[in-house]
Amino acid sequence: MNRLLAAGGTPPVEEDPFAFDDVRLSPERIVGLLQPHMRERRLRRIREVVAGRTRTVAPVVEGLVNTGNVSAVMRSAEALGHQDVHVVKGDHERYKHSQRTAQGAQHWLDVWHWDGPSACAEYLRDAGYRLVAMHLHADTVPIRDLDFTAPTALIFGNEEAGVTDAMLDETDAACEVPLPGFTESFNVSVAAAVALYHAQQDRLNRQGYHADLTDDEQARLVARFCLRSVTNAGQIIQRKLREER
Repeated sequence: MNRLLAAGGTPPVEEDPFAFDDVRLSPERIVGLLQPHMRERRLRRIREVVAGRTRTVAPVVEGLVNTGNVSAVMRSAEALGHQDVHVVKGDHERYKHSQRTAQGAQHWLDVWHWDGPSACAEYLRDAGYRLVAMHLHADTVPIRDLDFTAPTALIFGNEEAGVTDAMLDETDAACEVPLPGFTESFNVSVAAAVALYHAQQDRLNRQGYHADLTDDEQARLVARFCLRSVTNAGQIIQRKLREER
């Protein structure tokens, strides 16, 4: 579980997951080589899941102490079709571990790890995202006022202190989920689930679709998921390539 909270601005994907024996294979070629080792319904499910993915809304968790909460956010993101999750390390040295897990969700996500808020914010801003903190202050707006068809990074802060001042200085806006009851706030994992579901529904209502990966992005993701689904996939591909020579 510690790897969920690793840091360093590391990319989530291997430099080139399609290189085997000094040969770079196309995503379609990889799927073709692995297809005999997969059930038809498994490959069909992979294609269905990938067809429902987006990178336009990206959750960011900053400084969470409980690894169970990190896992829960990842599970919500994966279930709702959000492909990227950014994990920003906090200034605490010890984490509170939980028996809750992402139930394999991180296996199907691209998880970015960052040492601090500035590097994460700079990357997201350069990639065209607006940064929106789930945080209460004078300028906070209801989440329903935001248009999630625009690239948006939703930032969720520490369980006790919330989003740090350093991260707030980087954000473009702040929003909240309005609560009519006596309870003033959700647990961070619940807040993330509600916010990410709202973002999905907002995109569907405004433009008629949530998923928006290009055909090329989908093909690459299908191939990567196939590599993760087949035991010893790399060895199988290398053996088949040798047999073809």
